[in-house]
Amino acid sequence: MRIALAQFTAGTDPAANLELVLEQIGRAATAGARLVVFPEAMSCSFARPRIEAAEPLDGPWANAVRQAAVNAGVTVIVGLFTPGRNGKVRNTLLVVGPDLDAHYDKLHLFDAYGYLESEQIEPGNAVVTVAVDGVVCGLSTCYDVRFPELYKQLAAAGAQLIVVPASWAPGERKVEQWRSLAVARALDATCFIVAVDQAEPPSDPDPLPGARRPTGVGHSLVVDPLGEILLELDAEPRLAVIDLDLDAVRTARAALPVLANSRFTTALGRPDRV
Repeated sequence: MRIALAQFTAGTDPAANLELVLEQIGRAATAGARLVVFPEAMSCSFARPRIEAAEPLDGPWANAVRQAAVNAGVTVIVGLFTPGRNGKVRNTLLVVGPDLDAHYDKLHLFDAYGYLESEQIEPGNAVVTVAVDGVVCGLSTCYDVRFPELYKQLAAAGAQLIVVPASWAPGERKVEQWRSLAVARALDATCFIVAVDQAEPPSDPDPLPGARRPTGVGHSLVVDPLGEILLELDAEPRLAVIDLDLDAVRTARAALPVLANSRFTTALGRPDRV
């Protein structure tokens, strides 16, 4: 399977972000990609209150991406905010293509390092896999990558590849954590991990007092089922394409049957499959 990683930085204007997403879908399709993975929060960065940019899954932003994916003949995974309850939103991955229309709401909210994502966002309640060209793909978002039980659950549901769209917050050793967690989850699930972060945002020469910036450190990466990093980008905006041999999943699980050998089960319930 040929996969495109679209490492870009979203701003606070959904229309401008949509133009960027549509352009990269076209470029990825021209390069022969079958799956195009964008970061989380591509409809609007975390620098703007989420409720101001939330749109339903059948809203104009999502519909434009949906139509572009169908026209290009590719499957697209992209992050946006959708309306929730009680003035909150959901941090959603939209998954659309010629024969696919699904979504995943982020399960684990980033209430860490002094930040409370739960103040504006409500968590999802379903583990989701989708089939892209016959390949079962698991869905996860950013902070989810710190929770191995989710990845084991996705693997148990048949996932051969798990995507991790992110808007990873910078900080001391955060790039090293991002890389290490992606490798660890690949080994936990013995499957490919495709982790796509927002590019590092440009510096603001005259920031407003108290204003938040978009978050991202770049370093999107692809890890194989035995933990080898096949691709890692730098911090700059870039579209990268890589071919994955999915037979490597079967080979890895035969050599290292951690899923079959595990004496533990998770309590997340039966995953949704689209």
